[in-house]
Amino acid sequence: MSTTQPFRKLEEIEKLKQFFYSKGELRNYALITLGINTALRISDLLQLRWQSVWDFEMMKFKQHIIITEQKTGKTATVFLNSQSKDCLCELKQKAADKITPCEFIFKSRVGNNRPIGRNRAYVIIKDACKSLGYEGNLSCHSLRKTFGYHAWKQGTAPAIIMSIYNHSSMEITKRYLSIEQDDKDEVYRNILL
Repeated sequence: MSTTQPFRKLEEIEKLKQFFYSKGELRNYALITLGINTALRISDLLQLRWQSVWDFEMMKFKQHIIITEQKTGKTATVFLNSQSKDCLCELKQKAADKITPCEFIFKSRVGNNRPIGRNRAYVIIKDACKSLGYEGNLSCHSLRKTFGYHAWKQGTAPAIIMSIYNHSSMEITKRYLSIEQDDKDEVYRNILL
């Protein structure tokens, strides 16, 4: 079984987001955008409710998502950047501002206020990647890995990425970064001493 890969090219990320946005599938657009920008596991992402991101008293987006990770039981405080807020704003506007605090953000069309399942999220991502002609092992976990890969490429220290991921060791974080030969070649190409 091959390892899940991140979306390594910024153009691929943008095309994936636009694949859903252009069809008016704002829930799926927000799923991709929020997944890539928060580094949350898909299980935690799908459990987000509007009260996690929207301050109903102040009528504005919160600065952070504060969750207890399902897998680790650790608390994570995740900053909502402008990309995250923009996609959520679009989704909120589509609902004509009729959202409730306990309503799931990634609501299923089946049942009353249930989130989509991780299998459905997997199919959404895999079908889009297939339609776009993307190769490699891309899945829900690719969203989380994409954040770390691009943070590393932009010069973020691996120790900070490790802390963001709530990993227990640097070895786990190193696997998440999916460093390949072209990444190493770039370092050699740019270090001119």
